[in-house]
Amino acid sequence: MNSPKPVQRIAIVGTGTIGASWAAHFLAKGFDVTATDPAPGAEAALRSYVEGAWEGVTTLGLAPGASRDRLKFTSDLQQALDDADFVQENGPERPELKVKLFADIDNATPPDAIIASSSSGITMSEIQVECQRPERTVIGHPFNPPHVIPLVEVVGGKKTSPETIREAMSFYASIGKKPILLKKELRGHVANRLQSALYREVVYLIGEGVLDVADADDAVSWGPGLRWGVMGPNLLWHLGGGQGGIQHFMDTLMPRMVAGWPGLGNPELTPELAQQIVKGVLEEADGKSIEELEAERDKMLFGLIAERDK
Repeated sequence: MNSPKPVQRIAIVGTGTIGASWAAHFLAKGFDVTATDPAPGAEAALRSYVEGAWEGVTTLGLAPGASRDRLKFTSDLQQALDDADFVQENGPERPELKVKLFADIDNATPPDAIIASSSSGITMSEIQVECQRPERTVIGHPFNPPHVIPLVEVVGGKKTSPETIREAMSFYASIGKKPILLKKELRGHVANRLQSALYREVVYLIGEGVLDVADADDAVSWGPGLRWGVMGPNLLWHLGGGQGGIQHFMDTLMPRMVAGWPGLGNPELTPELAQQIVKGVLEEADGKSIEELEAERDKMLFGLIAERDK
């Protein structure tokens, strides 16, 4: 790849929930955004999403020149990519589709543009196999919704250049994201695997009759979840070790934790257990719509992010 050029124009490929949220974030950071999606009604849905998200991104802070008016839409992939400096792809999670889509994006995009995928599980080595310039392709997997949650997981494929990874990390950091570098590819990347590991135990505890759905949620959100919003588990265990810090924790407390690992649950998700969780979640929601619950979540998150930014 040539020397990196400043990113001014973003192309969003796929404008479902993730793509629309990315569009809102890029617009809030002052970029020109061209979005494309072949689905009927995609443009109306995208603009409606951005309109609804704008109050939130304004709360987090708009860059100079940020405007919803800088959003363009076209159903023509080539037109969307003609002058893109950075592409964020958000197509369906189907390997065969991703492979063809990335080959098409690679052919249509200026050769010095980076092409990133929001793929939540498929590796870049799988996706980039038919690209003519695979060295400029990379996973940039966000945490939903991208216009709220800062995390982005960055990992290259076998043919991705180190320069592309460095540039992607730098770019995401420059727009207020918190990029983390994965040194190895693996399905599901990292954050979703962590979520899955915790939820496996939650499902096990509910299935064993240890607690109900609402109490399981409270056990996470009012306990370790509050701390995890401030520090990660490794640093928290450093505090848990008292004056001896992480070394004391590893010497005295970690062996007890490890001894308990074999007893962690490996539940069978039966139809009955699935319906028990569904019933419990609906009771916990207490008649509130998805939109109302999302607004509650985001309001809390905006406050926490603002405090962390200080």
